[in-house]
Amino acid sequence: MFTNFEIMPIQADKVIKFFFLSNTITLKDRKKLKYFLINLLRREGKKPASLNFIFCSDKYLLDINKKYLNHDYYTDIITFDLSSESKLVEAEIYISMDRIRDNAKSLNTTIKKEILRVMFHGLLHLCGYGDKSSKEKKLMREKEDYYLNSYLNQGST
Repeated sequence: MFTNFEIMPIQADKVIKFFFLSNTITLKDRKKLKYFLINLLRREGKKPASLNFIFCSDKYLLDINKKYLNHDYYTDIITFDLSSESKLVEAEIYISMDRIRDNAKSLNTTIKKEILRVMFHGLLHLCGYGDKSSKEKKLMREKEDYYLNSYLNQGST
């Protein structure tokens, strides 16, 4: 469990930025969430440098998926690792709110929990976790669940 993560020497607003390309999302307790994300990275042995979370639509993310990854399908998240050093984390993380809503409905969970899960998923990829094999997927889900439960037990977003 995280403790005292709000009292940290790093300035979360300078390290993590949220961009909303549509007015379809509201993130509450943003500062608290930013500190939690920073602490997640630190717990996984990484140093946060610059993270941009861009919340967008299916269409926007599909265009990125086609242009940069040559994939012609919808996805909930695309993470671009821009880090120049192995321990330093610099990235752009694009999240489709359309996918988040659909996933939340099909998984019978809340949009809030699904947003958090996907955000943590992106960071875990930056920390070196994969999700291609069944073994990797199991570990990824365990990590997502751990961080999701840790965050939710501290308060709400």
